[in-house]
Formats: sequence, C-alpha cells, structure tokens
Amino acid sequence: MSPPTPRPPWYRILYVQVIIAVLLGIVVGKVNPDFGRALKPLGDGFINLVKMMIAPIIFCTVVHGIASMGDLKKLGRVGGKTLLYFEVVSTIALLVGLLVVNVLKPGEGFTPAGEVFHADSPTATDTSHGYVEKAKSISTTEFLLNIIPKTFFGPFVTGDLLQVLLISILVAFAITGMGEHRRPVLHAIEYGAEAFFGLMRIVVKAAPLGAFGAMGYTVGSYGIGALNKLLALMAGFYITAGFFVIIVLGGIAWFSGFSVFRFLAHIKDELLLVLGTSSSETALPGMIQKMQQLGCAKSTVGLVIPTGYSFNLDGTNIYMCMAAVFLAQATNTPLDLGQQFSLLLVAM
Repeated sequence: MSPPTPRPPWYRILYVQVIIAVLLGIVVGKVNPDFGRALKPLGDGFINLVKMMIAPIIFCTVVHGIASMGDLKKLGRVGGKTLLYFEVVSTIALLVGLLVVNVLKPGEGFTPAGEVFHADSPTATDTSHGYVEKAKSISTTEFLLNIIPKTFFGPFVTGDLLQVLLISILVAFAITGMGEHRRPVLHAIEYGAEAFFGLMRIVVKAAPLGAFGAMGYTVGSYGIGALNKLLALMAGFYITAGFFVIIVLGGIAWFSGFSVFRFLAHIKDELLLVLGTSSSETALPGMIQKMQQLGCAKSTVGLVIPTGYSFNLDGTNIYMCMAAVFLAQATNTPLDLGQQFSLLLVAM
C-alpha cells in the first residue's frame, strides 16, 4: 500500500492563490484604476481557456457514459430519473431565489458609478425593451431547432453545450449499436477524456492570474463604492445558496442515505476553486473523478454530471432570479409578484 500523498504547503494550494489574487486585484483596482482596467484581458483570457476545454470534455464523458452502459433500457431509467430530478430541484431553486430577493431587497437605493438610472430613462428603456423583444422572438420550435447544429464540429467552435450534448448522445447511440466492436472506440474516447482532463489541470493553474485581472478590472472600472450594493446582492445569494444546500439538498441527501456535510467536505477543493474563479467549469474534471472515487458507476457519472452542467444549474437559477429582481430594484422599475412569476416561467 502506497503512502498517502503529502498535502502541499498552504501557499501552493490553488484556491488559496486565487483568494490572494482576488484581494490583490481589489487593491490594484483601488490604487490605480487605469492599470486595473487594463488587466481585463487576463480575466477574459482565462475564461476563454476554460471554455475551450468544456465542449470536448463533455463530449468524451457523455459518449463514454452512455455507450458503456450498453443496455438502453438502463439508460432510459437513469436518464428519466435524472431529468425529473433536475426539473423539480431547479424549480425549487427558482422559487427560493425569488423569495429571498423580495425579503432582502438588495437593489433598493443602488447608485452605479455615481449616476442614478431611472426606469424611464432612454438608455434603460431601450436596453430593457431590447432584451424583452429578443426573448419574445424565440419560440419553442425555434429553440428546439437551435439545438440542432449546422455542422458536426460547429458546437465545439461556438461552445453551445446543448448542441454538444445532442451530438454526444447521438454518437453514443451509434457506438452502442456497434456491439463488441465498440470496445476499442470506448477505449480511445476514454484516453481522449484523460488527455483533456490533463489539459484542464494545466489551464486551471492560471486561475490566480484570471481572478487578479477580473477583480482589478471590476474595481478599476466601477470603484469600491459601486460594489457595496453588489456585495449585498452576493451576500444574499450566498446565504440563499447555503440555505438551499443545507435544507433542500441536505434533505435529499438524508433521504438517499448519506450526509450532505460529509459530501461537501469531500469536494471542498472544487467548491473553493469555484468560489475563487467564479467559474463552475473549472471544477468539472475534479467532480467527475471524485464521484467515481465515492463508488458511483463511471457510466452514471459520465451521463449525469455533464448533463447537469446544462440542465441542473440550481445556483445559477437562484442567482439569475435574484439578479433580475435586483436590477429592477436598482433602476426603480417596479415588478409585482405576477411579473416576477412570469420571469420564473421564462427561466424554466
């Protein structure tokens, strides 16, 4: 039995480096705003590097997960339960987000960049009307047709994850139909996934630079004062997310026979990395590997986790609901509960 790998010193742990970089970015943006604004390419470059890797990683894991099942009936059972869970829990997340933002009202009295914006101002009106018209212009049929890519490799270029998922599912079905000949193909895809995971681990090492640039640009552009109300929004979001994890997900975990707190302790590195980089994609490789360490079947992990990155965005649902109402409060745009529930239905 090999000895356990020693934990590196604290200053070499990635999420610690990210937190330090965030603090340095705040200081630089405050002391030298012009230089802080010039750091924007660091944040943009890191996010682009991460996005570059997500499509091939999802393709490999979904294809391998589905094709390795072999039994399409088993796939149907797992897929049906997964989608039902995603829909129910995501809806609960939306409702919780709306409830909290209406209680806390973080956007009231917000003054961005020293200027007061009113709902009847031309800029606010034109912008809001543009988003409304864009939302109305997409019908259900058009949305479904947009999932079908024009070319096989197009989604890997554009990064459209729904299109990547569609291609992955179709390719997995095709490989499943190959019978015994599918094994060498699955091995090749598995090796490809390992290569992409390795590349992602290299890319994630640049997370401190990305966090430093993003925070320097934010503070340099908008100032510390403009962040006060945003901090109230973020504090409300994290409180809400904590409530959701402990009560909702904790209840689901208890019903399923395990402790959500022990699970969170197992994935603490991934959670802190996401917290520092503000990008959940950076945790995807680690999550897949840790789920397999806990005993989850490779096929189930390969299907559920990548699919969840497109369909089970509980944290995003909470944040988007809170952010939408926050913007309405910040621009003095009244939204009654009926209008807010309309937003919820659109998000669903």
